[in-house]
Amino acid sequence: MRTLADLAAQQGLELQSYLNAAPHKKAGHPAPVSSKGARSLLYDGEQVDAYLTGRPVPPIRSEDDDQDHDDDDLLDRREAAAVLGVAPRSWTTYKHHPLLTEHMVTVGGVEHWPRGIVHRYRDSRPGRTAATGRPTGSGDQVPRDELLPRTAPLLDADPTITATDVVEQLGISRNTAQNALTRLRADRIADLIGKRPELSPDDAAAALGYPPALARRAAARAATVLRARHAAPYLDDVAAAAHRAGWTTTETVPDVQLPGDDRVVAALVLDGDQAPVPALVWDERYGWRTATSRRHPITRDAVPSSEGGGVRYLAGGITPPPPTLIAALSA
Repeated sequence: MRTLADLAAQQGLELQSYLNAAPHKKAGHPAPVSSKGARSLLYDGEQVDAYLTGRPVPPIRSEDDDQDHDDDDLLDRREAAAVLGVAPRSWTTYKHHPLLTEHMVTVGGVEHWPRGIVHRYRDSRPGRTAATGRPTGSGDQVPRDELLPRTAPLLDADPTITATDVVEQLGISRNTAQNALTRLRADRIADLIGKRPELSPDDAAAALGYPPALARRAAARAATVLRARHAAPYLDDVAAAAHRAGWTTTETVPDVQLPGDDRVVAALVLDGDQAPVPALVWDERYGWRTATSRRHPITRDAVPSSEGGGVRYLAGGITPPPPTLIAALSA
């Protein structure tokens, strides 16, 4: 393939002179082989050579007849996206798959992929279906502990990526994809606000390139993430005090959770022999309470509706000093 600069050099002209004369726009000149809407125009070398020497210009194989296509034909991002049946902007996400990065070639400054490789990628995507990217009733194809690490590069490549794009790429459910994107976007919004406190969550989301429709839930969660980070030193101090009291075998960091994305709850398991209760739970709205289970200290609703059955709230406000909390439990 040849660029306009190549065509100019072939005819002994500077590029600007060639563009001013525009011989490539004259009747009979071979049309560019770039996909419609491509920024950089590319021309088939065989066609150009034939035209310039007065020979019949050989035809380009029709894009409508897949049987006429050669696996070595190079596709630009628009053509590759069409093979997958996705929007061209979504190709920014898909192209980072190892199979595609390995076979990517640059022609005239434009990225291309062999048709056969794009077809192989299309046909091997995990759990793909026309509607959801996953077979009906199938489980997620990505282990839970790998979900965020696998989704993060996709968000890095395209801040406007949707849950549907992630479903297609990773073979997971839509809810799983949406939750992963929300968590990642929220953390990055919070990170940016940490560096630029003058920003609101919505402003930070916009600065990161997250469309409002995709970032609304993440912006709300980011505010919760920031409160959790603010509370972390206090919760660590409580954990250290509990360890000094002999209630934990190690100075364990409390397990912080964000139920519903809108509140901060933390659990501290007391696994020492002298521990007065199995666990403690802190809620940013109600302060500390006891819990009866080490395995599941935070209930489904996060906050029990009433005391009883081994559960009681501890006085002293939302953030009582660690010594005060230890004394209340020791009494």
